[in-house]
Amino acid sequence: MSADELAAFLHERRVVVCATNGHDGWPHLMPLWYVVREGELWAWTYAKSQKVRNLERDPRATLQVEAGERYDELRGVMIAARAVIHRELEIVAGLGAELLERYSGAAAGGPEFLEVIRAQAAKRVGLQFVVQRVASFDHRKLGGVY
Repeated sequence: MSADELAAFLHERRVVVCATNGHDGWPHLMPLWYVVREGELWAWTYAKSQKVRNLERDPRATLQVEAGERYDELRGVMIAARAVIHRELEIVAGLGAELLERYSGAAAGGPEFLEVIRAQAAKRVGLQFVVQRVASFDHRKLGGVY
């Protein structure tokens, strides 16, 4: 995919699968909601989650976003990234507000929304995925030739 196609694809899709390295050597894969900030995926999750423990030990993560049912429809992106864990309440709450807006369509402007977001943010961390490598594919461009 071109840079523009990739940006549009990430805007269109809603779930990224995040693979971290488990303490026992097995990959740990979990879905996350995300926002894109200046070409990087950001997500939030519970601070005590297994993926956070894994990223504290080893910040490497592989992210995958995909679409399509049939082979000739498959498209997606795999991103090798280094995760930066943000614990500052204002950063995490701001991320929560962005996620709320993206996934519910509700602007997080009212005081009642901000209180709910801040309460959630106190238990969560922000995950910034700093891109190291990108590989994308779009089987729709193959024109039936595999």
